[in-house]
Amino acid sequence: MVPLNCSGSTEGLVDSMDTGDLSCSYQDRSLDPVGTRPRLDSMSSVEEDDYDTLTDIESDKNVIRTKQYLYVADLARKDKRVLRKKYQIYFWNIATIAVFYALPVVQLVITYQTVVNVTGNQDICYYNFLCAHPLGNLSAFNNILSNLGYILLGLLFLLIILQREINHNRALLRNDLYALECGIPKHFGLFYAMGTALMMEGLLSACYHVCPNYTNFQFDTSFMYMIAGLCMLKLYQKRHPDINASAYSAYACLAIVIFFSVVGVVFGKGNTAFWIVFSVIHIIATLLLSIQLYYMGRWKLDSGVGRRILHVLYTDCIRQCSGPLYTDRMVLLVMGNIINWSLAAYGLIMRPNDFASYLLAIGICNLLLYFAFYIIMKLRSGERIKLIPLLCIICTSVVWGFALFFFFQGLSTWQKTPAESREHNRDCILLDFFDDHDIWHFLSSIAMFGSFLVLLTLDDDLDTVQRDKIYVF
Repeated sequence: MVPLNCSGSTEGLVDSMDTGDLSCSYQDRSLDPVGTRPRLDSMSSVEEDDYDTLTDIESDKNVIRTKQYLYVADLARKDKRVLRKKYQIYFWNIATIAVFYALPVVQLVITYQTVVNVTGNQDICYYNFLCAHPLGNLSAFNNILSNLGYILLGLLFLLIILQREINHNRALLRNDLYALECGIPKHFGLFYAMGTALMMEGLLSACYHVCPNYTNFQFDTSFMYMIAGLCMLKLYQKRHPDINASAYSAYACLAIVIFFSVVGVVFGKGNTAFWIVFSVIHIIATLLLSIQLYYMGRWKLDSGVGRRILHVLYTDCIRQCSGPLYTDRMVLLVMGNIINWSLAAYGLIMRPNDFASYLLAIGICNLLLYFAFYIIMKLRSGERIKLIPLLCIICTSVVWGFALFFFFQGLSTWQKTPAESREHNRDCILLDFFDDHDIWHFLSSIAMFGSFLVLLTLDDDLDTVQRDKIYVF
């Protein structure tokens, strides 16, 4: 028999327990609290590091993010300086993307215009020949000039954001409690990215209109995908500042969208296999994103995910038929899945020739759905919309309505032959210089600028409300 050493060594513990002879008396044992004794003094095989304590409620992500009722303070715990740098990457990345994307586009459309001028073959480009005003080597300068609104309003939005950021930083330097502890956390990186994207949309739309045709149309839509994606990210960031996607993952997803846009333009016409593959990927991506949003990122995509899904379905739907824990989130995601599945079915059945516009419609529908959900939940949470954002919402909606009217006039179409396209041409309607599509450019640039202002001012009513009283939805 080996006795138990009173110093705390557990060698031979099993043998000593068998004989019931413990050489250490009860009085010899330390009476120090468990938390202050060395780990070897504990008789338990489970140490305090192996179980959760009450303080974990305040720090553990799995506890915080799975609460039924979340507040902005729960998701605004990270260092503000770290988050500021994280969101500034959105601006620097899109600026880099813009340079590398725009330069070859400019070179390509200049080559197209040169070919038209040298060969005289005007069937290469689908102009509105009844209202095409040349300038120098450019065949339709009016269609290019009308895109100036995007660039100027994008620049104006950047200046507005800069002024807001300067005012916010001054408030932080004064240790203003409203700036430190109240309102939606102020991060401006995504706003800078949105303004840059609007300017690039104007530049690339102008490039497309140098020689509008089917293969060039992706230039006109690429930054529209960017704008739709950035607006959705900004809406999500407002109430989820700590868990929003990084710039790298966000732009990687947008790059995949643009990749499918290019593939759809090249191979999508009447290709059943392409539409089947795209529809399946669309549905799977929608489901994965829905799970990510519902569980606030607290789930794992691994080999056991199927088993866990079946377990949840059995316990919550069959065994006890309980409702979803996050009802509002579930309503949004169910509606989103219905819309996206319907769009996938439409694409698979109808197989539209204009794949780029179809892809853009998917992005816009999801953005409008999320925006409507955000406003409804804001009002439902007892918050209000101040006069300026309310006027922006009303005016922007009206301008969008008029803009879409002019967009659908169809002055030319590369979905038909050049001769058939010319049958749709119309005379100028503004200053004997601009046609219907030019007015679409003017109005849509104003509408996008107004939409950005709505995002910027929508939560101004919360600037004096503490973050632990602002709901997350």
